[in-house]
This record gives sequence, C-alpha cells and structure tokens, in this order.
Amino acid sequence: MSKKTWKVGVAGLGTVGGGLLQFLSERPDFAPAGGRVVVTGVSARNRSRPRPFDISGIAWFDDPVSLATAPETDIFVELVGGSDGPAKAAVEAALKAGKPVVTANKALIAEHGAELAALAEAANVPLLFEAAVMGGTPAVKMLREAMVGDEVKGVAGILNGTCNFILSEMEAKGAAFADVLSDAQRMGYAEADPTMDIGGFDAAHKVTILAALAFGCAPAYAAAEIEGIESVDALDIRLARDLGYRIRLIASADLSAEGVAVRVHPSLVPEGHPLAETRGALNALYIEGARIGRIFVQGPGAGSGPTAAAVAADIADVMTGASRPVFQAPAAALKPFVAVAPTRRVGKAYLRLLVKDQAGVIAAVSETLAECGVSIDSFLQKPVEDAGGVPIVLTTHAIAESVLTDAINRIEKLPAVLERPRLLRIARI
Repeated sequence: MSKKTWKVGVAGLGTVGGGLLQFLSERPDFAPAGGRVVVTGVSARNRSRPRPFDISGIAWFDDPVSLATAPETDIFVELVGGSDGPAKAAVEAALKAGKPVVTANKALIAEHGAELAALAEAANVPLLFEAAVMGGTPAVKMLREAMVGDEVKGVAGILNGTCNFILSEMEAKGAAFADVLSDAQRMGYAEADPTMDIGGFDAAHKVTILAALAFGCAPAYAAAEIEGIESVDALDIRLARDLGYRIRLIASADLSAEGVAVRVHPSLVPEGHPLAETRGALNALYIEGARIGRIFVQGPGAGSGPTAAAVAADIADVMTGASRPVFQAPAAALKPFVAVAPTRRVGKAYLRLLVKDQAGVIAAVSETLAECGVSIDSFLQKPVEDAGGVPIVLTTHAIAESVLTDAINRIEKLPAVLERPRLLRIARI
C-alpha cells in the first residue's frame, strides 16, 4: 500500500513558517503513522522579500483565504498572526470548507476559540494549536491529552520569553528597564514595538488558552487581569532580592467555587523556586491536578526550530486521524467563563514606599495598615543612594485586594509619603 501524500498550504512565511518549510523539505516522511507531507501552496504579505529558503517550486497565493480553500490544500497551516483580519478569515474559510487547520496564533484562539471550535466540529475536522503556547514545549498537549484523567486545579508559569529575558538581565546587571529593553530589541529578543510582550498581553493570550483547556470553559481573553512589566524598577528588583525573592512575570489561571481567575502580573517568586531559577528567554509552567499533583515543564517558548516542531507535531496528529474536542468538551457543552472579580482576589503582597527621612513615618504607615486590617509579614528599611527618599519595603500576609487597595490609597495621602506605594503580588506557587 502506497503512502498517502498530504498537501499542506502554509500562510505566513516568517520565522516559524520558514522553519516549518525547511523541516518539511528535509523530512517529508517524519510522521510516525506514515505518509508524506508536501507543501503545495504558500501565502505571505510580500512575495518578493528575500528568504533563506526556496519557494520557487511552490504555488503562490496572494490571498490566504484562497490558499485555505484551494482544492489541493489538504491541511491549512496559519502562521500569519493577529486575532482578526486575514488570519481569522482564512481559518474560518478553511474550516467551513472542511479543511483541517493547524495554527500557532495564540491571539486568534484566545479571542475567538469557542466560535472556531464550533466551526471545526460542524465540519468534523481538527483545529490544532500546540505552537500557540510555549512554542516547542508541549503545554497544550499535556492539558488536552495527558490531563484528561485528572481534574486540573490551576496553572501558573512564565509564558513570555521577552519579559523573562528583560527581568533576568535587570536582575543580573542592576540595569534600568529601558536600557535592557533596548538591548533586547538589538539582540532580537524584543520586537520594534514590544507592547504585546512587555504589556503582558501575549502571556494573557496564552494563559487564556490554558485555562480553557484546563477547566473545560470557553476561552475569555477579555476577562483576564493583565499587568505588564513596564513599571518594574531596578530598585524593586534589588529590594526583592534582599527579601529573598526574584521578580518574574507570572501568568496564572485558578479554578474555585466562585469561578475562574486568569491573571498576568509581575510577581515575587521565592529564590530557589524553579520559576525563580528560570532565566533568559525560557518558558516554564506548573500544572496542578487533584490526583497527579504538580507537574513542572520548562523549555523554549519561541524560535524557528521549537515552534516549527510543534506545528509539525500537530500536522502529524491530523495525519493519524486523531480526534478530540478542540477544548475539553464539545463547543456547545463548554462551561461559561465566570470570572472572579479582581477585588475579591486574596493573596500576599509586596509594598514599596518612598518616604521622607523624618521621625514617625514608620509609625504612621503601620497605624494606617492596622486600621485597614492589613497584617505585616516582613519589613525592610534600607537607605539606597539616589533613590530620592528612603525606601521602606514590607510584605503582607494574605489579604483581599480591595482591602489592600484601600490601604494604599490612604498611605499615599500621608504627608511623609513621596509617591504612590508600589504594589507587587507575591506569587501563589
């Protein structure tokens, strides 16, 4: 019996698309189930752009929708990016035409995953997106396949390599955020417009997908609580270290009786914890199950090779005929996403105050915290050169976010306080 040849159309020829074409040209017979993969059509914004791979023998499509619906396309691979526009139109067209879809587009899945899942199920074709989260590290497959025999209670981790690189470099060099960001852009770790990364939005897309897979609910990116790293100061990194912590951008999703909480915040992680020791552009993730306990995975979250490998793995799943719901339940049976109000969040916190060097300041701050019902866990007063005042740092016991916000608002108004207190969460990991 001859092997089936699968004809693949690839939209998007950037870093990941180029890596995929290179891999498939070298290993067309890679799939364990047998069969060959041949790229028969491609589409990108610029046909004439120089590329390190040869596309002269592959049909060119100016419109990715046309590629997605072409009769010769057996599997459509979307690597264009973006939550709407050509990417969404092409994926919708492919699914309506009964074509299996593989994508690395986290924004598309996080913002439109439920409706796309319904289209895929109506056409009885797979919609796969392993490469959308953590690149080549198989976080999606772990939740989608390996954890179906358990009840996932929560996930938490580092899901953006750009932010982790910046925070790691600020920590190692004592450098300011702006200086390290410039270095990251020059080295290719950050985009010319880094907003999606440093603003926390990229990590929020990814953890939204993980939450849907973990809890069997519709993805609801709009409900995520998002804070980026733009305001993380070298002073906070230094003082956090004095308290035994490192600062990392932590994305988390937790299930409780009240609903689902999806959050992205720069957070303090205890030194020695695996997430604290995750440096550079690496990603890392904890998955906590009721029966299995805690699982930790770490690996590359981006790059040509790792991400293309994840795309290829999804292509192989299509070739084997693997079939399961896009998320953990059919689209019509997905639980509604019930978000926990941010004000009801309970956790430990780090507060950094900048105050005048005068008597009675600590007493006034302590009194205000006590009046609000905030209990202090640790306290540090450490003069810092060129700080513009005296930094006072304290950590709290677990407290409701609404109570903490009230305390910060009151402290800000004290005569000896020079600026609004800086709040960072202490990660619940």
